[in-house]
Amino acid sequence: MEKGSISIYFVINALAHVERLGGDPTALLRDADIAPSLLAHPQARVSADRYAHLWRLISLALDDEFFGQDSRRMKVGSFAMLCYSVIGCRTLEQALQRAARFMGLLLDDLEMHLVRDDALARLEVHERADAQAPRIFGHETLLILFYALTCWLIARRVTLSTAYFAFPEPAYSDEYRTMYSPRLVFHAAHTAIEFDAACLDLPVVQNEVSVKEFLRAAPANIILKYKNTKGMVARVRRRLKTMPTDGWPAFEVLAGEFHTTPSTLRRRLEDEGQSYQSIKDQLRRDLAIHALCHTSKPMMEIALSLGFADPSAFFRAFRKWTGVRPGDYRRQAVEA
Repeated sequence: MEKGSISIYFVINALAHVERLGGDPTALLRDADIAPSLLAHPQARVSADRYAHLWRLISLALDDEFFGQDSRRMKVGSFAMLCYSVIGCRTLEQALQRAARFMGLLLDDLEMHLVRDDALARLEVHERADAQAPRIFGHETLLILFYALTCWLIARRVTLSTAYFAFPEPAYSDEYRTMYSPRLVFHAAHTAIEFDAACLDLPVVQNEVSVKEFLRAAPANIILKYKNTKGMVARVRRRLKTMPTDGWPAFEVLAGEFHTTPSTLRRRLEDEGQSYQSIKDQLRRDLAIHALCHTSKPMMEIALSLGFADPSAFFRAFRKWTGVRPGDYRRQAVEA
């Protein structure tokens, strides 16, 4: 499972209601090995596994698996019971309809709807009529929970044609492309994910043994396992990860490896909101974060391993990526 990193915005949003509900945000961050000072840097990122750990810690601290996003607590164990309630269903459609009804018993302010419309199906997030504004993190949480549930129930990643969001495009919208689909629509009537309706007829293949394994790996598997891995951006990223950075091919050579022309490859990457340079930068960033947090390698060695001629160039790039210097990032990670 590719680890990667997560925008600091997701950390900030997950903590939004912690203090109001009697929790200690700073203590939770430190327990998750996330430096509290990173919250002040909009460009900062944290490793995905640490973010997953924070999810679990917040849920336990608040006894709320929905992080205070609803007027009713979704008590710890609720999602597990939802999973157990659907494994006896025959098809994915039956399971998702039951899961949506179950979620309606858990939450008062937000609910899920499954809509089948000819060749397409949509999982939609609906807010109660008197909501003042979309609870963005609530929408994000419901969407990722139900998307992971959808994929797990039929033991395959469901390819999404479009992801819709009932709010303006946030600064971290590139994360949605990785999580869901290259095609994003904002200011939509409902937050939703859209996919081939034929998937709804597939059989549920999980049971009481596999559900225990699924829940034991949660929430990391919910956040990470079903990321968009079939797009061209993911293919390029996987290819680069197999070789040292100083061996990364020229764009024309890479296009040849994928049996396509440079112009076609460039267009396909642009369709997913990326370029070859941005993919290389993001991969270097994630490799740097991992090295700083999980190894004691000196800065010179990290810089050279990432393809930088000298540490100063690495320092400038890392600060551009995350808003902080690599030395400060490592120190904050250790202090956390």
